[in-house]
Amino acid sequence: MIDKIIDFLFGLKMTIISGVFLLIAFIFMIFGLNLPFNFNFAWVTVIISGIPMLLLAIVRLIREKWISSALLIAIAMIASILIGEIFAAGEVAWIMALGALLEDWTVERAKKGLQNLINLTPQKGRLISEGMEKIVSVDKIKLGDTLRILPGETIPVDGTIIKGNSSIDQSIMTGESLPIDKETGDDVFCGTMNLYGSIDIKATSLGKDSSLQKLIDLVKAADEKQAPTQRIADKWATWLVPVALIIAILTWIITGDLERGVTVLVVFCPCALILATPTAIMAAIGQATKYGVLIKSGEALEILGGLNTLVFDKTGTLTYGNLQVSDIISLKDNLTENELLKVVASCEKLSEHPLAKSIMEAAESAKLEIEDPIDFKMFPGKGVHCVNSYGNIYAGNSKFLSENNFDLNIDNYLTKLKQEGKASIIVALNDELIGIIGLSDIVREDSKTMIENLHKLGTETILLTGDNTETANYFASQVSIDKVYGNLLPEEKLNWINKLKNEGKKVCMVGDGVNDAPALKTADVSIAMGSVGSDVAIDAADIALLGDDIGKIHYLKKLSNSTLFIIKANIIISMTINAVAIILSVLGVLNPITGAIVHNVGSCVVVLNAALLYDRRFDDSIKTFDTEHLEHNHYHFHDDNEHSHSHENVVILDEIKTEHGIKHMHIHRHS
Repeated sequence: MIDKIIDFLFGLKMTIISGVFLLIAFIFMIFGLNLPFNFNFAWVTVIISGIPMLLLAIVRLIREKWISSALLIAIAMIASILIGEIFAAGEVAWIMALGALLEDWTVERAKKGLQNLINLTPQKGRLISEGMEKIVSVDKIKLGDTLRILPGETIPVDGTIIKGNSSIDQSIMTGESLPIDKETGDDVFCGTMNLYGSIDIKATSLGKDSSLQKLIDLVKAADEKQAPTQRIADKWATWLVPVALIIAILTWIITGDLERGVTVLVVFCPCALILATPTAIMAAIGQATKYGVLIKSGEALEILGGLNTLVFDKTGTLTYGNLQVSDIISLKDNLTENELLKVVASCEKLSEHPLAKSIMEAAESAKLEIEDPIDFKMFPGKGVHCVNSYGNIYAGNSKFLSENNFDLNIDNYLTKLKQEGKASIIVALNDELIGIIGLSDIVREDSKTMIENLHKLGTETILLTGDNTETANYFASQVSIDKVYGNLLPEEKLNWINKLKNEGKKVCMVGDGVNDAPALKTADVSIAMGSVGSDVAIDAADIALLGDDIGKIHYLKKLSNSTLFIIKANIIISMTINAVAIILSVLGVLNPITGAIVHNVGSCVVVLNAALLYDRRFDDSIKTFDTEHLEHNHYHFHDDNEHSHSHENVVILDEIKTEHGIKHMHIHRHS
């Protein structure tokens, strides 16, 4: 009940009413006007804005055992009333209420990315059951259900496409401004929008397990932890109350002027100091959310601003984590690269091995016609053999080819590929070797630029990987990392993190896999790749990159550095203003009224300074994923599905349009 009263009286409407009465009191005071019984309009302000502050101070003192800044302001307000300065008492109460509103405005503005995510949580889906479509609420959908998503509709659950293809707007998940083409077998995510073709999906994650809800939970978690500087400010507020009382009493005793003592109480409140950290942290978290970076705690952001060492995993972090055909080496003068690829693909067509799938992807990309093998055999850990129109084909490692009596005089090729961190498949046809296929993990395009930018900021970079040392050194050279440690097991990565910390370094770990989780948890602050990264790694990390955009680490470091600078600057500003105001109050230059103005101007300056962080641009190459762009996009949907002309379809599109606030959606149907 008390909390509801406090929230109501501290609300925008009541604060405006309180301010109006304070303004009337000020006008009456300036022109020397009086009402019957000498009623002062400032009393209304004291009641509206002062009572909730007094209640808040008492609640914190009794319920939370916390001597808060509200207590100091309440004491100052009561002291002002006792000496007859009703206007000063009302002014102190109202400006503090205004400061609270300003802080709430900053925090809510910073949480805009989270609110957009929550607003985009779908409420309905189109269930396909026994060949019939039915609109159902999301909570009625079960794992394995088949759902149809028409153009313009939001995907209600995580799923896998089982029929159709389309382009999906995934901006709320990845920050990618361009639609992503999807086809049968591809995964789609809850909350993303289907732009063009009709697709059927099989539900794979529901409710709290959906990717969208996980993002929402991650952002919410950012509010539940306070940064170290914020806790220090709270502790300062605790001992500042008795110090303020002592100085006020001494001022009264020495000068004999009670008004000076009351003024000291008015200006002594550390509100600007307390606002310095949380407003900057929340603005930074909100800014990061816009750019597809989820920060779980203010503490992580603050530590990141002060660290000097970033440690990276390789696979899935600096690289994509998917092997692709990188080299097609023909050992026959009359055999082209495409012909060699056709031969090996025809043999690998039925294999389930990841390397075989990479070869098939390369063949499909080259639009080669691949024939089926007639006789196919797979030898685990070695290779495959088949017979087809080409003859007897062998594809595998050197051991497999040697066992089948082939002379391997190709060490120079194999050594070069190994030094470059590439896997090799040796190909033989009938009785001779005809070629080698090299496969490599691909370095992310912006990895090198990101590392170089970190070096410019004075940050040391280290690579810790389970890959062999030769592979690790090759990839490290590709991205300009000097310190490399390979052949590491998960516990060895953990040991390296501890070793670096014992050397006095502040360490950030960046990784994506289950094997990175111990190191992520041990580092001073950790960053996980939020899309391809495992759930274990994301849970262990303090920060998640939604779109796996490794380039955002440089942006994140600059953001954290600026946040730390603003926090320190705000603390200096607040302490300077308070110190000067206290001296002027003791000297009698300020009275309770002017003291309240000076003190609270400092609070407003601190909050506004922090708020500027939300819209600041740190890197023009980093794109936002602000979902408000949906309000301005004109999508042209094309759908040949026979159900697209039904009245039911129009209804659900209208519901989605209303729910998401899409003001200018144009639906074009073509029969």
